[in-house]
This record gives sequence, C-alpha cells and structure tokens, in this order.
Amino acid sequence: MLINKNIKFFIPNFENSRELPFITSGIKAGFPSPAADFDETRISLDKALVKNPHTTFYAKANGQSMKGAGIDDGDIMVIDRSIEPRNNKIAVCLIDGEFTVKRIKKTKEELLLMPENNDFQPIKVTEENQFVIWGIVTYVIKNV
Repeated sequence: MLINKNIKFFIPNFENSRELPFITSGIKAGFPSPAADFDETRISLDKALVKNPHTTFYAKANGQSMKGAGIDDGDIMVIDRSIEPRNNKIAVCLIDGEFTVKRIKKTKEELLLMPENNDFQPIKVTEENQFVIWGIVTYVIKNV
C-alpha cells in the first residue's frame, strides 16, 4: 500500500476474491412489485470491476473536489494504469510529488486538471511541473 496525504492506494487481491450473492434483475427504486422473482447468482467485485489485473489499483478519495463527477470523500476509485489518457477522462495524476484526481482538459495551448466542484480552481500544468498521469478512473464505489 502506497500512502499519500491525498490518496491511499490498494492492490486488488484476486487470490482471496469472494463471490457474493448478486440479483441480476435489478432492484426497483420506485414502487416495489410484490410478485418480483429474484434470480440470485454470485459476483466477485474484483472480477467485475477490474479488466486489467496487473495494472489496476483501488484508491480511497480524499476531499470534495470531484463531487460533481460523483466522487466523494471516502469513495473507493478503481484506477487502471493501462488505459490511454484522453481529453475529459478522470485521471489520478502525480503533480510535483502530490497525487490528485481531476478531469483532464487538453487544448492546443494548455493542459488543465479540472475539478468538478466550483469551490476549487483548475490546475494548469506547465513545463516547470513534474507531472505524470498515473491512471484513469474506471469505476467509483460509493461510501453512502
């Protein structure tokens, strides 16, 4: 586990992956049907959410800069380092020795790391910054 004051990283453990009951038909968020039949199968979240096991990590979000994208403090992000970074993707970036999660905004003139909360300012990446796009967020597991 790599610890940074902003993000804690965890490696998926596929050897001890646990399959839990999974209702494939969905659960109504509106008025429930009393005659609903449940088709229970089993699912492993590691196997369902991780497409590239050797390049995927979990990380706990810290802060509210991405709440508009549905990433809240304490949520678990699934991050894949094998996905090519593209404009508008949500990425975990290492900038000047600090990890941050932001939306990538690339124009002809500049590269910006965009928060999804108006209380935070975009980060302009310049040639003076030490900068790496560490991975792309593929899923968020909510902490409700």
